[in-house]
Amino acid sequence: MSSSSGSSSSRLSEIRRRGAVLAPGLLISAVLAIAAQFLSDHYGAPAMLMALLLGMALSFLAEEGRCVPGIEFSARSVLRLGVALLGARISFDLLAGLGWQVIALVIGGVIATVLFGLIGARLLGRGWRLALLTSGSVAICGASAAMAIAAVLPKNQHSERNLIFTVLSVTLLSTLAMIVYPLVAGGLALDDRATGIFLGATIHDVAQVVGAGFSVSEEAGETATLVKLIRVSLLAPMVLIFGLAIVALGIRQTAEGGRPPLVPGFILAFLALATLNSFQAIPAVIADELAAVSRWALLTAIAAVGMKTSLRRIRDIGGQAIVLIVAETLFLAALILVGLLYLV
Repeated sequence: MSSSSGSSSSRLSEIRRRGAVLAPGLLISAVLAIAAQFLSDHYGAPAMLMALLLGMALSFLAEEGRCVPGIEFSARSVLRLGVALLGARISFDLLAGLGWQVIALVIGGVIATVLFGLIGARLLGRGWRLALLTSGSVAICGASAAMAIAAVLPKNQHSERNLIFTVLSVTLLSTLAMIVYPLVAGGLALDDRATGIFLGATIHDVAQVVGAGFSVSEEAGETATLVKLIRVSLLAPMVLIFGLAIVALGIRQTAEGGRPPLVPGFILAFLALATLNSFQAIPAVIADELAAVSRWALLTAIAAVGMKTSLRRIRDIGGQAIVLIVAETLFLAALILVGLLYLV
């Protein structure tokens, strides 16, 4: 009994010690997330972008001092928690309402954009890591996809710089698309349903999809949101495919020299939550709470990622990367518009 009591006391002491080490960095990351959400609520700026910029302004905190362990923890573990909890927003019923043609168009757009990104990166002389980050974020769900993909990519000296560039670029492009794409749909005389499909299948981040869709009409907003959630549901399969391909090719090794797990735990959690939600095993109230926790976790994580990167390193990435992500964005928009011509 005394041995068991001593073991429990030792574990509790270790948890307290670990918590004390992580607390400063976790706290500053959370404070920046709250500040970013405040700016978003009051001034209409994208919360992810605000969290990123606020983090970058405090990048010195990640260089040395008491905040470093907590910032590292936020950028890695809190990020994976946020991605995993996204599964609570997904259900298989989403697929039934739009018809197989629209679903095929959305899935085809995601796959084609990733392939386009890989080819484009090769032609521009950029690496495959950047290609997967940019094309995956453009094709699926913006900053959230970028962070999920980054979590399974093998690390190198450019990993954090590439992630920050991708999040910053995809958020700015998504905000621009929110303004321009409804005008494009109107100029092409698309009806509300087709407009919703176009917006949901092309704009990168969920918030901008909702803003663009409902600026047109209720039907366009509801359709755009539904299509966007189908793209979000593709996050786990795409990240899983990327991870399996990396392992199969023998590219990635853990710090200890062994292979990483075939399926990352946070992807399994995402799929488990999506399955439970599809069978209505998660009450709506709890699903909403999990979605809120996911959003706060992702905001906290991107603030931490921002603190780990400097503007000088972003500037060093080069013009080819900008050309790549803009080209991927335009490619996806053109592909979806051409597909819609055969559906409407």
